[in-house]
Amino acid sequence: MNDCFSFRQFTINQDRTAMKVGTDGVLLGAWARGGHRVLDVGCGTGLISLMMAQRYEWAEVTGIDIDFDASEQASDNVRNSPFAGRVKIFNESLQSFGNKYVGNFDSIVCNPPFFACSLTSPDEQRTKARHDSSLPLQVLFKYAAGMLSGDGELSLIIPADRLNDVLSEAVFSGLYESRICRVRTVEHKTPKRVLVAFAKTRAEKVEQTEETMMTADGKRSLWLTALTRDFYLDVK
Repeated sequence: MNDCFSFRQFTINQDRTAMKVGTDGVLLGAWARGGHRVLDVGCGTGLISLMMAQRYEWAEVTGIDIDFDASEQASDNVRNSPFAGRVKIFNESLQSFGNKYVGNFDSIVCNPPFFACSLTSPDEQRTKARHDSSLPLQVLFKYAAGMLSGDGELSLIIPADRLNDVLSEAVFSGLYESRICRVRTVEHKTPKRVLVAFAKTRAEKVEQTEETMMTADGKRSLWLTALTRDFYLDVK
């Protein structure tokens, strides 16, 4: 795994973080809707924070991460980017941070830890990043509902088999799904990931799409190419 990943407008160093740059983070950073104030929960390397800052040039972006090394690495990546003046990183839990900000954010993004019932890793940092014991769904939705502005949106990327769990937690917190995009790796395979967005008001009709990332010959699909064109160096 490379310790450095270069995008068109910024570079992500990742030698001090458990979770490296991956497709999930790129998909969410390119798909989520922004606003004047954006919060990236569990920001890791700062990838999604920087993607949102690039996409929304007027946005003030805040990233938080409970892991000290991750937050320090994210801060360094932000400092070395063109968006340093609009992105702030804090080493803080959602619970601590959320108690101070009510109705503040137009957009909250999170690539949450999602292994709920599997064995933990002997690497404590990796376990914290990948297992939802560090950020249970009910905690994420509780605080997100409180921190969203009236017309704000919470955007997540999750494994397809956890969609029902996520939709149930949203109901309990008073949030309603507004957009759902099921993502398969190749045609004729079942979707493995779901991009899902929630709002405080119930949508008259939930926007539902299904997309494919790769063609049969291993190339990026037209959808993925269009979605990531402003970020990947090898996308024209």
